[in-house]
Amino acid sequence: MKCETLIIIYGTRTTCDLHLEQRETPIILFGCCLIFKVRSVCNPLSKVTYKRGNIQHFVLLLCHMAGLWRSYQALMTRYPWTLQIITAGSLVGAGDVISQQLIERRGLANHSVKRTAKMMCIGFFFVGPVVGGWYKVLDKLVTGGTKSAAMKKMLLDQVGFAPCFLGAFLGISGALNGLTVEENVAKLKRDYKDALISNYFLWPPVQMANFYFVPLHHRLAVVQIVAVVWNSYLSWKANKM
Repeated sequence: MKCETLIIIYGTRTTCDLHLEQRETPIILFGCCLIFKVRSVCNPLSKVTYKRGNIQHFVLLLCHMAGLWRSYQALMTRYPWTLQIITAGSLVGAGDVISQQLIERRGLANHSVKRTAKMMCIGFFFVGPVVGGWYKVLDKLVTGGTKSAAMKKMLLDQVGFAPCFLGAFLGISGALNGLTVEENVAKLKRDYKDALISNYFLWPPVQMANFYFVPLHHRLAVVQIVAVVWNSYLSWKANKM
């Protein structure tokens, strides 16, 4: 009777091991939510088969990703502030690349490396330090990990911090693009309201989950990962003349 291999997603473990000959085998990744269990299923009537080689390659890829994530967590433990800033700058740059290639459809030949570098500088020297510092302040202003505390943090973040941060981001972007004060003010009047409304469609639920589930030193990274899409929009807004 021919045995096939079935992958079932379930809980969490902390090892990465694979023995496809066993009847049940855990294949696990370090701190991810995705955990796989490989089970040998003997069913001659089944029409679905999985090649073991493909599964092994897939698992090896996941294990490599697990190793990268472990390295990131280790660096975050040793250099939390520095790594948060580097992460923010890199992801703001990624957002600009997506903006230029997918939203504006410039193509690689017309990609503005100078603009991407400017946006990365904003990420390194403004977004990373300011947002990372704000989360530290917010954690001191509102203590506890309850849903009520998360709601208070989200409201403070979205009502008090987000409008100021968004205006500053657009203003700094305009200044780096060579706009005069008058031109920058006119651009803010044109773009700020739309950007703020868009902000409120995306960020309140994201921040509620972020403040409730995510440890302080990972919050900026979570925000910036979600913000790759948001940064693409912001980059487009910031560089729309």
